[in-house]
Amino acid sequence: MKLMKAGMAMMAMVAVTLSGAAVAETPQVTIAALDARLAKIGEPKLEGTEKAGTQMVPGLYFGARKINNNYDVVDEIKKTTGATATVFVKHGDEFVRVSTNVLTPEGKRGVGTTLARAKAYDAVSGGKQFCGQVDVLGTPFDACYNPIKSKDGKVIGATYIGYKK
Repeated sequence: MKLMKAGMAMMAMVAVTLSGAAVAETPQVTIAALDARLAKIGEPKLEGTEKAGTQMVPGLYFGARKINNNYDVVDEIKKTTGATATVFVKHGDEFVRVSTNVLTPEGKRGVGTTLARAKAYDAVSGGKQFCGQVDVLGTPFDACYNPIKSKDGKVIGATYIGYKK
């Protein structure tokens, strides 16, 4: 009986995997996928300035691809996993959203808004990952944040993944 149950569970897992819905929908797994996708594009770097909302911020690039106001990666994450996703650039002491599928209460992308000064901010500022419950523009999420580091190890931005609670 145990063998039969184990076999059925394995078949269900294979069926889910083949359907494309096998993403273990945890922030830790999804942020690893987001970061791997960005890394595949190229090395992160800052270059020039770009408008984000109402302010001018550093241009964040992965390889030759500018991430500011480019939504293909974050929208693909939403499409494949259902997660909200953001790429932040570090601007002074702030982390500013430059690519996101997170919407404001008005239904617009939250580009130009900043990461709240809380546990996630403290962790990524120090070059560390943060995973836990957070409030994103007024909504609770199970989330993970990772720092984006330049080739010399300096924190130049952050990535975020969240699942609405």
